[in-house]
Amino acid sequence: MTEPVENAAEQQRRNQFFETYGLRVLKSLRRIIRAVDIHSKKLSHDYQITAPQMICLYSLQKNGSMTQSQLAKDVDLGMSTVNGIIDRLEAKKWIVRKRDDHDRRKVFLEITDSGKLQAYEAPALLQDKLSEALQALPELEQAAIALSLERIVELMGVSHLDASGNLIATDKIPEALPEENQDG
Repeated sequence: MTEPVENAAEQQRRNQFFETYGLRVLKSLRRIIRAVDIHSKKLSHDYQITAPQMICLYSLQKNGSMTQSQLAKDVDLGMSTVNGIIDRLEAKKWIVRKRDDHDRRKVFLEITDSGKLQAYEAPALLQDKLSEALQALPELEQAAIALSLERIVELMGVSHLDASGNLIATDKIPEALPEENQDG
């Protein structure tokens, strides 16, 4: 007869544990998701650029002229996503496409002066702020954070999902700018 009492006590302990730690984890994850969404909408509203577009501009500014496939690889986005981004950046006159003089099949992307100005004036992306803050932490704390987040991914059963190193998901961006599609 003591077994149901032990099970009830164990269940109560688990509930208290979840209320103490589980809810803290869930609230923290929700705050992170909300911060990414708010930052994305602010970037779109205040600077007329989405985070994926900004990431592509930063890459072109940093690396110079490159092909679309080189850009896609550098920013860790798919070719079709990058193609849509390039179309919008070109329409805004922030980049230009230039054919190679020797091989006309090759098209290079170059950031324009107005694109450089846009990249300079826009605020730092969240991943830049996070990276800087993480680098200021002791290495052991950096490792503990990375391992904890990787474990959360495992616990959620989403290890199989592909993920970019960028904090902004391209499918979140269009909410702020209805004329833009899901390619960023």
